[in-house]
Amino acid sequence: MEQAVTTWETVRVRYGETDAMGHAYYANYLFWMEQGRGAWCRARGFSYRDLESMGYFLPVVEANVRYRAEVKYDDEIEVGTRLVEIRRSAMRFEYEITKRESGVLATTGFTWHVLMGAERRAITVPPEVRAMLERVPA
Repeated sequence: MEQAVTTWETVRVRYGETDAMGHAYYANYLFWMEQGRGAWCRARGFSYRDLESMGYFLPVVEANVRYRAEVKYDDEIEVGTRLVEIRRSAMRFEYEITKRESGVLATTGFTWHVLMGAERRAITVPPEVRAMLERVPA
C-alpha cells in the first residue's frame, strides 16, 4: 500500500461528552475515531452505508487508544484518520487527535476491521472494495 493520506475531521467537545472532572470521557474517543473513519470514507467517495448496500460489513475487531494530553469541554479537536494496512480480509486504521487551538497531540490510536459478507463471515477484500479503499481523496 502506498503512503497513507490522512483525512481530518473537526469535532467540538460537547458538555455531555465530559466526565465529572470536566475532561472528555475516555470512551468518547472511540466515537470520534468512528466519525473520523466516516469522513475518511466520504473523502474517497463512499460511505459505510454504500458498503452495506453492496452486502459488506466492516466491524471493529480490535481498538487501541493512547491518551497523551487532556481534552475538555468546548475544545475543538482535529481527528486525523488514515488507512495504513490492508490484509486479505482485514484493515488497520490509525488516528491522531490534536487540540486545534494549540496543535498539541492529545490522543493516538488504531482500529482493526474485518470485511464480512452477507453471511457475517470474514471474506477476502474484493477488487472493487480494495479500489474504493485505495482511492486518493477528492
